[in-house]
Amino acid sequence: MIRPSAFARDHARPAPPALLAEAGAAILAASLAIRLRPFRDLAERLENPGTERPAADRETAYWIRRSVLAWGRRLPWRAKCFEQGLAAAWMLRRRGLAYAVHYGAAKKEGDLAAHVWVMSGATPIVGCENREAFRLLATFAG
Repeated sequence: MIRPSAFARDHARPAPPALLAEAGAAILAASLAIRLRPFRDLAERLENPGTERPAADRETAYWIRRSVLAWGRRLPWRAKCFEQGLAAAWMLRRRGLAYAVHYGAAKKEGDLAAHVWVMSGATPIVGCENREAFRLLATFAG
């Protein structure tokens, strides 16, 4: 299990404005894509088989995570794990880094719950804290 302390950094240090702007645009695009495109189309765009890319280093992973989560908390609409996961994957792809978007499901209080988490190699990006509670249904890697 990945504990939140695994991401501990100096929170007094502000995120670079360009990275925050990129994360905001990525979350907005992800939110629109989820509402306007079928899941199959999104999944096809995430897949990039045969492409070998390096994993994100811990510092890059931290800043992408921090920027995406900051927007996810502040938007006036629901920007949960799926939107955040797509945004993070797109930001990693833009940098030429490996990503894997994992889609899982679990029964919670009698209802079916879905969850998305993103890894770059063995490095957690977003949504990884509670991934053990979900049964993996699909992975989309690039």
